[in-house]
Amino acid sequence: AEAIGLYNLGQSCCLNSLLQVFLMNIRFTRILRRITVPSSPAQRRSNVPYQMLLLLEKMQCGKCKAVGPTDLACCLSEHRVELFVQHDAAQLFLTLWNLLRKQMKKPELVGELRDLYTICIQEHLACQKCSFEVKSKSTMLTLPLPVLDANSHRLKTLEDCLQYFFRPEELTGQNMCFCQQCGRKTAFLQSMKLVHLPQTLTLHLKRFCFERSSRTHKLSHYLPFPQELDLRQVLTESQCQADDSEKATWQYELFAVVAHSGSASCGHYCAYIRSLTDCKWYCFNDSEVCQVSWDDVKCTYGHSNLCWRETAYLLFYMKKHPQ
Repeated sequence: AEAIGLYNLGQSCCLNSLLQVFLMNIRFTRILRRITVPSSPAQRRSNVPYQMLLLLEKMQCGKCKAVGPTDLACCLSEHRVELFVQHDAAQLFLTLWNLLRKQMKKPELVGELRDLYTICIQEHLACQKCSFEVKSKSTMLTLPLPVLDANSHRLKTLEDCLQYFFRPEELTGQNMCFCQQCGRKTAFLQSMKLVHLPQTLTLHLKRFCFERSSRTHKLSHYLPFPQELDLRQVLTESQCQADDSEKATWQYELFAVVAHSGSASCGHYCAYIRSLTDCKWYCFNDSEVCQVSWDDVKCTYGHSNLCWRETAYLLFYMKKHPQ
């Protein structure tokens, strides 16, 4: 299918960018095409997966260079997703995903949707005084990666951000935890280990900085990300809780970048997506779609002196050798 644009309905660039990332993902559309069509017109109007499927079909009939996502936007507004306002792409991604999950009736489709996007992590707390430890597993839809370290120094590459996210942290002073074995508050070591990675891995670069004193500002500094990402090379043995067959699938290829330009309070989103059919990169800027080069995508690495310029905000990687 040819790459088709989406008309901006008024500040809907964030929604448009995310819809393109979902709908250009063949593995996602395979799930979408198997949903149960709701029986009544009212249910069809308020069903997000169904409205997304209708939009996909409209985009694939290929009669026009762009289509309007009006019905889907109205459907989303029934689920408290506001129209005509600035959205944050990372939050809207979670909102859309959760609406899709809730409204896909077939359990096997919900399972496939989970498998396609969810990351599994084991959190580990160990008392530094005795042998007491607590382990708990949790799932995440995105890895929210800091772009600054604890001393507000800039992390230099995407790999640095990933390593920093998984670094163990000492909980001391105010942050001490109660140890059941010691019977008092002690220093703990908190660490996260990677258990399982999905087919489509979503990384969120935390470029919006919320400071108590002032309003939100955007961190636009240069931060390169690779076309090929092998997490076995990035993380240490102790940061993984996975066997070799799981780790063998941790080789990824960049699939899409959702980039933000402008300031934190007033900005614009567009999506760069590598088509899975012709392997070429395209830029989806609302109704405008054009083919671009990898060098064009690299322009979203950021630039300290040009804060309003485009910077990557969400990165979507896809497994090279899925099991």
